[in-house]
Amino acid sequence: MNAINFKENFEKLSPMMKQYVKIKENHKAHLLFFRLGDFYELFFDDAVVASTELEIVLTGKECGLSERAPMCGIPYHSADSYIKKLIDKGFKIAICEQVEKMSSTKNLVEREVVRIITPGTVFEPDFLQSGLNNYICSVFLESDCFSACFCDVSTGVVNSTKIKTQISNIPYEIVNEMERFIPVEVLYNNEVTNFKEIGDYLTKKLKCVGSLIDLSGFDEAFCKKTVIEQFEKVPVEVLNSKVCLKSISMLLVYLKETQKQGINRLVELNFYDRNRYLGLDFCVRKSLELTQTLNEGKKQKSLFWVVDKTKTAMGKRLLRKLIEQPLINLHEIKKRQDAVEILNKNLIVRDEILELLSKVFDLERLMTKIVYGSVNARELKSFSYTLEQLPKIKQKLELIPNDFFEFLNKQISNMTQTCDLINRAISEEPPVNFKDGGVIAKGFNSKLDELRELNENSKNLILKIEQKERERTKINKLKIKYNKVFGYFIEISNSFLNKVPDNYIRKQTVSSGERFITTELKEIEYKILQASEQSLEIEHEIFEKIKKAAASKLLEVQLSAKALATLDVLCSFSIVSIENNYTKPKMTTNNEIIIKNGRHPVIELINSDYFIANDTQLDCSKNIMMLITGPNMAGKSTYMRQVVLIVIMAQMGCFVPAESATIGIVDKIFTRIGAHDDLTSGQSTFMVEMNEVAKILQNATNKSLIIFDEIGRGTSTYDGISIAKSVAEHILTNKHLKCKTLFATHYHELISLENEVFGVKNYSVAVKDYGNKISFLRKIVEGGANDSYGIAVAQLAGLPVEVISRANSILNEIEQNKLPLNDHKKDLPAQKTETELDKVKLNVIEQIENLQIENMTPIEAFSLLHNLQYKLKNEVL
Repeated sequence: MNAINFKENFEKLSPMMKQYVKIKENHKAHLLFFRLGDFYELFFDDAVVASTELEIVLTGKECGLSERAPMCGIPYHSADSYIKKLIDKGFKIAICEQVEKMSSTKNLVEREVVRIITPGTVFEPDFLQSGLNNYICSVFLESDCFSACFCDVSTGVVNSTKIKTQISNIPYEIVNEMERFIPVEVLYNNEVTNFKEIGDYLTKKLKCVGSLIDLSGFDEAFCKKTVIEQFEKVPVEVLNSKVCLKSISMLLVYLKETQKQGINRLVELNFYDRNRYLGLDFCVRKSLELTQTLNEGKKQKSLFWVVDKTKTAMGKRLLRKLIEQPLINLHEIKKRQDAVEILNKNLIVRDEILELLSKVFDLERLMTKIVYGSVNARELKSFSYTLEQLPKIKQKLELIPNDFFEFLNKQISNMTQTCDLINRAISEEPPVNFKDGGVIAKGFNSKLDELRELNENSKNLILKIEQKERERTKINKLKIKYNKVFGYFIEISNSFLNKVPDNYIRKQTVSSGERFITTELKEIEYKILQASEQSLEIEHEIFEKIKKAAASKLLEVQLSAKALATLDVLCSFSIVSIENNYTKPKMTTNNEIIIKNGRHPVIELINSDYFIANDTQLDCSKNIMMLITGPNMAGKSTYMRQVVLIVIMAQMGCFVPAESATIGIVDKIFTRIGAHDDLTSGQSTFMVEMNEVAKILQNATNKSLIIFDEIGRGTSTYDGISIAKSVAEHILTNKHLKCKTLFATHYHELISLENEVFGVKNYSVAVKDYGNKISFLRKIVEGGANDSYGIAVAQLAGLPVEVISRANSILNEIEQNKLPLNDHKKDLPAQKTETELDKVKLNVIEQIENLQIENMTPIEAFSLLHNLQYKLKNEVL
């Protein structure tokens, strides 16, 4: 049952359940956490859902109807772990609190929803991954133009963009922006629902929470007012764009409705033009494994894994952003690389900075909790501990002679007064539960100290009264005790009841005697209890003032956090450049990529003995396209990926794995590697491939870099060769393209392009051929391959010897045009004569004599031995 079904039976409900139903009526889409004392209770359908998802007991409660209301509950003090489980599963939760003290009213305690928690509005650090942003996204689409706004409530980041494109291209563009930020919750207007591909992406790929927002009343004037009131500075690009104003205001209104408070945490609005960054679509990010591996979705063995030596959560989040959004501004790139270079020359200062950064907590998310008012005393101590490091970091930055570091130094505030206030006010080791008292340090408030002294001396005070009453009554076994029902009382055993004074007031009879109170005892009790209650009230009042003082530093903290994150990333680049022997690339505006002895940053760390360095020469003149032929498994894909990763690292501002590198700024990178079904699920692999090739040819410019790792494999050989050759010619001859391209293919017939079209150069993977086996040297050399070595690769892969032998036989006859391909099933091997047997043995001996064992791997030796043994046993040449 749901609360909305109780309209006709409403008057029969108990008063508390009526209150619940009224509140639930406004939160039908949420699980309502209804506060009852020390528990959050859920009722009816909510209880059934929560008990199943959380695996907790489903009980019942009298509600005034004939049937008990289904109910389950969780303890208030340990609610976070339960809430996190539900949020991770995509549920939205309405937190309904008691907003008045039970002691202040004899009626039903007033309750109201104080916050709605959704996957995209979570700000508690325990709910989130420290090095990962948690974005909520709003998308407003109108005709052929849309705006997307991405907000991380936990850090206060708000990013907005506007994109105009062909209507048919809308799904691709929206998904591309989503993949840039990976939001956990998406808000959208009705026009977005016209594109099924977007809905499929949100539910099947992102698996995120989506909400259709009613925008009636969201006229341009209202949206502009909403945005201007929220942000002190609004980018002109936003003010002049109706779609931007609507997407941002859609988000702000949603946050105000769900968060109730803390929306003032969002103080900075960033408008980003994707043309200011290196263009990487979702296919590129996935296939190059920039932040996570393709198969396992893990950080390890990704580019992020290689370059991440950051010490702070803020630095880790910024580094991820830099990897996914490299720069195209030459000045900004050089500024970062110069900063890395100067850190490499000042290693002592760098290491001292790193030591200080390792003591820095997550300022952005701590500040969010402070602004929302949910920060606890221990978190405030972490905040002050971080503030203590800021003056020390500033001192170290003054030792580095560089304009960029001088700028970062100015962005970092000292905030010594705030730090000192927290350190003086909050006790060294404050309790987790505020009700336990002791949050405020001794000596900070004299009135609080007096009350505490009274409270702490209460035991001695009671003992003095007890001793005084024993002496007065001559009852040596008289005892003063305490319980929650009667408070303090005097207990006297039956044998001494005749000595009880007249001023004792009888309260209770027990088996062993009786319990009494006195006026003096009650007065002392009142003072003690009042002291405890008053001290908690004073502590709470002081704590609230400290939180407000800290919250007032929001802008200073925000700027400091950004500067610390940047400093952390630059130090990380410095570490990896030295540890991995990276070099500073020469950045230019020329359309060229010249790399000497380039290396794959990931593979060289995983298996340095296996990796071979290679050169690259690309420009938009004689070396537009490197046409790379050679067998599968030889290293073509690895080589092409390493070139692209070197470009990305260079435009991030990092040093690169090469002996030297000259990188002309690239505006976009495109890859066609493997098959993707992000938007085309259900289509054939070949259609997916062709869709991707079409997107590349439509969007690339002469400043772009393209990787084609095999084209045309999903169709017949002749069709595949024709398509591959046509695509290559189009890139080389189209005046709007002629862009740097790495084109790998197993169609060695394409090497003729070098003599047919200007700008293409043949390269191949060096292979050592031993007749019946091959060895990959993984070196890219000039000249095309004249064989795809497919059968040799199949042999290395472990296909049965008889299959390999038969394939060689068929291949020889096809090449000699002895018979049609479909007649080979009739041409089975014949039995050998005695003379032929001798030839077999002599051939085997000759092969063994000519072996170069030092150049063979164990698996190659085993495969060859197995092949020779088969020849001898089965008499097959």
